Amino acid sequence: MTDIAKPRRGIIPWPPVIYIVAIALSVALGIFYPLPWIGDLLGDLLFGVGLVALFGVVMLWITAIRAMMRAKTTLDPNAEPEHLVTSGPFGITRNPMYLANTLLLIGVALITGIAWFLLFAFLAAFATQKLAIEKEEKMLTAKFGKKYRDYAKRVRRWI
Repeated sequence: MTDIAKPRRGIIPWPPVIYIVAIALSVALGIFYPLPWIGDLLGDLLFGVGLVALFGVVMLWITAIRAMMRAKTTLDPNAEPEHLVTSGPFGITRNPMYLANTLLLIGVALITGIAWFLLFAFLAAFATQKLAIEKEEKMLTAKFGKKYRDYAKRVRRWI
């Protein structure tokens, strides 16, 4: 395959940058322009759900990293993977790390009551899909062909 036919990878690791910016904006806007929150009515319940979400984040990160390390493939979102990982959390979602990052913002919103985290969770997920996931999918299709297409039919992009 020539370089022209290969999808090009960027040098900026977009997903971490997107989520760091989302966190920074959520905190800043939460301080200077707080939005109304339903925490007074459901505070303890939301806090508990937020803790469960953060536990899910940690579990997704750990199991996804373990699955990638076992497959001896890269953790770098800009590098071309050596192997297609379909086990562990990759059997449920094609993007467990990005899902975990999004869930992190949602969990923090529920715990802190900063509604901006909810808005930016969805904006970050959308930006990640456009700037990273769609390019990754093209690269994975070019590299793994039918094996990746079959996997993509079986496993959803997010959840």
